[in-house]
Amino acid sequence: MIVRGTAKVLALVRPPDPLPDLDPAPDDWYANLLRIQRRNCLLLTHATTLFSVFRPAVTAAELRPLGPFVSAAIRTELLAEGLPPDALGCSDTTPVQVTRTASRRVLGVMNDHAFHIEHYIAAHGGLAGTELPALHLRLHRTINSLNGYVPPIDAARAASSS
Repeated sequence: MIVRGTAKVLALVRPPDPLPDLDPAPDDWYANLLRIQRRNCLLLTHATTLFSVFRPAVTAAELRPLGPFVSAAIRTELLAEGLPPDALGCSDTTPVQVTRTASRRVLGVMNDHAFHIEHYIAAHGGLAGTELPALHLRLHRTINSLNGYVPPIDAARAASSS
C-alpha cells in the first residue's frame, strides 16, 4: 500500500530519506494533516474512490511509523460501511510505503473535505462534541466532480466487488 503524504505529514512522521519515487497507482492513499482547535488531525483519501478517513487529535508518536496507524484506521472505516477490510488496497500483510503526493486533483478534493470537516466540527460543538461515525457518513456520501459525481461509498463498493 502506498501512502502519499503532504509536506506536513512527511515532516511529522519523518519517513526514511530519500523517499521512494513511485509511480501513481489507483489504490494510492493520500494523507494530509489538518489543524483543528490546535490539535493535529489526519485526513486520508483513496485516490480513485475518494473514500476518506478522518482521525482527530493524533500525536506524532501514534503516527510513527505511519503504516500500522493508517492501515487500522482505513480497515475500521471500511468495516463500519460494510465493506471488506482489505478493500481499496488495504491489507494487514501489505507493507506501507510513504512517499510524496502525486495528484493535485486529489489534494483539491482533500481541501474540500477539510473545509467540510472543519465546518461540521464547528457546528457540532468542537472536536469533543463531534460524532465520528456521523462525520464519516457525511464524507462518504459527498459527491465530487473528480469521480463523476459518484458518492465515495458507491465507488468503494464498486471497487471492492470487482
